[in-house]
Amino acid sequence: MEILPTKLVWAYPVQRVPALCGVWGRGVSGKPYPRLCNARRLRLEPGTFRSQAVRLYRLHQARPSFQQSWFAKYNWLEYSESKDAAFCLYCYLFFEPGRPEKFGSDVFAKTGYEKWKKALERFDKHAGSQSHNNAIMKCDDFMNQRRSVTNKVVKYNKEEEARYKIRLTSSLEIVRFLIEQGEAFCGHDESSTSLNKGTFIEIVEWYKNKKKKVKDAYEKGSKNCQMLSPDIQKDLTKACVEEVTAVIMDEIRGRHFSVLIDDSRDISIKEQMTMIVRFVNDEGKVVERFLGLKHIEKCTSAALKEALVDMLSSHKLSISILRGQGYDGASNMRGEFNGVQRLIRDINPYAFYVHCFAHQLQLVVVAVSTSTPAIVDFFNYVPLIVNIVGASCMRKDALLAKHHDMLLEKLENGEIKTGRGMNQESSLARPGDTRWGSYLKTLLQILVMWEAILEVLEIVNVTA
Repeated sequence: MEILPTKLVWAYPVQRVPALCGVWGRGVSGKPYPRLCNARRLRLEPGTFRSQAVRLYRLHQARPSFQQSWFAKYNWLEYSESKDAAFCLYCYLFFEPGRPEKFGSDVFAKTGYEKWKKALERFDKHAGSQSHNNAIMKCDDFMNQRRSVTNKVVKYNKEEEARYKIRLTSSLEIVRFLIEQGEAFCGHDESSTSLNKGTFIEIVEWYKNKKKKVKDAYEKGSKNCQMLSPDIQKDLTKACVEEVTAVIMDEIRGRHFSVLIDDSRDISIKEQMTMIVRFVNDEGKVVERFLGLKHIEKCTSAALKEALVDMLSSHKLSISILRGQGYDGASNMRGEFNGVQRLIRDINPYAFYVHCFAHQLQLVVVAVSTSTPAIVDFFNYVPLIVNIVGASCMRKDALLAKHHDMLLEKLENGEIKTGRGMNQESSLARPGDTRWGSYLKTLLQILVMWEAILEVLEIVNVTA
């Protein structure tokens, strides 16, 4: 087939008509080549216009010539200046080689029509030919198919966007709930065959069963965009942390503040430094806000000081407005010459150091309790009593039963009163060696349950 020259005066600007050289015809599958489809789309693009500046080259003034007025009568008509020939837009774009050639379909599609004397007659015959009408139908199908696909894509994108928003919102709400409750997210086995996939996945499954809209969003959504993976959980958790931190930073807003720092080992045997900021809010109240954790490889004064400065810098808090430091009594923290407090005061002399009062109280209590033999024996017996009474389930059940019977007896005699939070059933809790408050709780429980404890100890003495 002869390819039309690029100087054709099309019904649309020449620069918008791509060259079709080498793309005409069909591929092995019987479908048009991709470049041909793209050329058709560009050629039929809406919003363009028919050229009104047609220059007609006449080799002989006496010969009939192409008339620009024909454009208005035949909307499919095209004209080539270089060939001085007319073409059919639809037949040119959708002509199928091998078809019977009637009414000059091949002429209007390939070589062009040049006999202007009988032009109107041939134009009318061509407009009524089957091949021309087939080309028009193919053009309509081609354009409608494109519009239909576009509409479906737009509709699908909007529906998928709505489903994505539902999945994201559901995951975010569950993440916030688990953070508030301090619960773990992942399970040991989150595979499809697992009976317990972890708290996060199990709550999502429960939520899906409660909300049909949520269930549809997960089932109809893309399988690689379910918003359930551990990485997504971490990203959502990090986003929550950033939002909370932003609120804390807005509360401080350039106010003077103090820091409370301590380090401890977590369950993964990593040393973590905890930082809490303390400041006065707009209402004149002293508030404390947990700001974050930072893993430290060394517990030296220099390493802790560097970690502190890095955390302040990451939250855009200037160390120049730091007015207080609160640490425990460890030498690397409170050291007068090389401790963290000294290194910080070298930078900001107004950041006064205060030894943690709770830690001071703990040290005082330990010192006093170890200086008197009677007190030493007393606190040695407390954990022994708790261990003996709670060594087995039967002893613990016996203690609770004895305590219950004694409470009922005292209520009947009017020795005690009942009410919310008064004289409730309780059990013994083991005290912590480094927390004096835990000893207080244990001693109060022993005092309330002392008679029941004596009976259980007597049973142990007889049966042991």
